[in-house]
Amino acid sequence: MKAILIAAIVVGLLMPSVNAHILPERKIEDITSEEHKKNVKLCTQNLVAIGEAIQTYQQEHDDFPEWLSDLHPEYLADEQVLICPADDVDGKALFPLNVDSKMRVSYGYQFHPEYRDRKSEQRLVYGDVIPLVRCRHHANEVYICLNLSFAFKIYKSTSAWETAPEEIYGSHEAAIAAFEDAIAQHPDDKRFSRLYTDLVRLYMKTGNDQAADVLIKRLQSSMKLDLDGYRMLFDVMAEMERYQEMLEIFKEAEQQYPDAQLIHGRLAHIYWKLGNMELSAVYQRKADPTYKLIGKPVPDFTTTDLDGDPISLQDYRGKIVLIDFWAVWCGPCIAEMPNVKKVYDTYKDEGFDVIGVSLDREETTLRDYIKENDIQWRQIFENELDEDSITLRYGIRDIPAPWLIDREGKLITPDARGHDLERLVVEALKDKSTD
Repeated sequence: MKAILIAAIVVGLLMPSVNAHILPERKIEDITSEEHKKNVKLCTQNLVAIGEAIQTYQQEHDDFPEWLSDLHPEYLADEQVLICPADDVDGKALFPLNVDSKMRVSYGYQFHPEYRDRKSEQRLVYGDVIPLVRCRHHANEVYICLNLSFAFKIYKSTSAWETAPEEIYGSHEAAIAAFEDAIAQHPDDKRFSRLYTDLVRLYMKTGNDQAADVLIKRLQSSMKLDLDGYRMLFDVMAEMERYQEMLEIFKEAEQQYPDAQLIHGRLAHIYWKLGNMELSAVYQRKADPTYKLIGKPVPDFTTTDLDGDPISLQDYRGKIVLIDFWAVWCGPCIAEMPNVKKVYDTYKDEGFDVIGVSLDREETTLRDYIKENDIQWRQIFENELDEDSITLRYGIRDIPAPWLIDREGKLITPDARGHDLERLVVEALKDKSTD
């Protein structure tokens, strides 16, 4: 079912769009195990030296450097320390947004001017365990990044550290303790609200269902039951799959907010989980007014894609095209991606194409996922929802939102996924009305 409402993510969309090409990915099989271990050891030493230089810089400037290149030569005499020994892409960070404009630097600095606001907010919520400097030149089947934290500790992690807090804290138990402490200190701060869902998930992973139940009861008794409150309550209770109990809560919420698409969307999900497909479909249509647009022309758009190249829906006229509104942080979107890839690979030579519209908060996360999963279709990065954004012009309120459009630019369905995607694409390809 659908993921988080767009209204809930607007606050997090702080990063500006940057148009640049992805640098080539280094293949893991190109290096031996011994060489890999040696490179990791040397890179770790580099990160230690970088951390020490940053601390010295802080003592003198009472701030972090804008870029790692600001450390050389006064605080970091050897410029080779800024080059990872496994770097085979000319001494540049693997993501264009992280490329230092002053000199060759292999490492991805997470506190340069474009990142600073977002990372300051993340530090407030998660503390100094989050990455400050990242190296992606040692990716293997276990981890993607070697990280230097704001606390100047080194650890390995997957790319999206937010989805696996146990990696940055060291264990599930340490993450639980940190989240419990943060919530206790900031019980009414909405910036910490996502920790409730994360905490319930961690409780479930460690088999502490009782603690998860206590947390949910505390939420129910203390939270303000406005739309934000219902959104949070849904997220934490869904982690425990307490759908029957949720049904009663959200029936009452519907009485309180009879026209709220958020409530209708949650009820659609609840009925689906409870096996009532008929009522789920009813509420899905209430939650998503785009169903009224089926058979009508969708708005054209002209913008630039992730690589800075012009892209327009008009360019795809004569093709069956899927406009996929998605994000890496959206679980259902990621679960659907193998299906989209399968259909794309099968029918791309017969007149089917995909345009991704990513609502990710950070370009690096998006580029990393695209590279790791070999996604071939073009992407539009919409981390800022202004009046010109495709997301708002199309009235997208939650994701995934896979809009399937016919050869004439008319909407076939705003929810083309699962087994229906291939069936609908095959049917649309058979229609040669524009030929």
